[in-house]
Amino acid sequence: MAIKAGTLVSGLTAAAMVVIAVLAAQASGSAPKTPAAAHSATPPKKSAPAKPKPKTYPLPLHSGIGKRVVYSISAKRVWLVDDGNKVVRTYAVVAGNVAPSKGLHHVFFRRATGTGGDGKQVEHTVLFAMTGGVNVGFSAAVDGSLPKPDPAKQNAAIRATRADTAAMWQFATVGSAINVMP
Repeated sequence: MAIKAGTLVSGLTAAAMVVIAVLAAQASGSAPKTPAAAHSATPPKKSAPAKPKPKTYPLPLHSGIGKRVVYSISAKRVWLVDDGNKVVRTYAVVAGNVAPSKGLHHVFFRRATGTGGDGKQVEHTVLFAMTGGVNVGFSAAVDGSLPKPDPAKQNAAIRATRADTAAMWQFATVGSAINVMP
């Protein structure tokens, strides 16, 4: 039986088209998109860069119970702690060169505004200890500065930002507990 040349060419062409279609289907899953196809497709959503977790400052162990202010000399940090032992605020401080004694103290004086021992205008002064005849307490410079204390002068101010000392002012009234930790 003889196959006509035209039939043979048509059959081979049809088989080649099937093979090309199969290969094209397989390649479509892994082939890069052409520039024209890339413009027509929905652009991929970019994920936002991961935000670093804020650093946590756990309340020091054995810092007391009940509503209190905890001040760590070595950490240069304050924690405002409510009755349920929950930290409602924590913040860094810049301490003077006269440190209070470690242990439990109580707020004995508050002043809304005045002049600090370093001559700066201050606000939200909360005094809680006395060391060597010098009052020790928290305050903020009205100009917002947080300079390191002059080592040539006695300075017992524990300075923080104006917002942080405003929170202290609301929290620590006369008689409030201040626990000074190492």
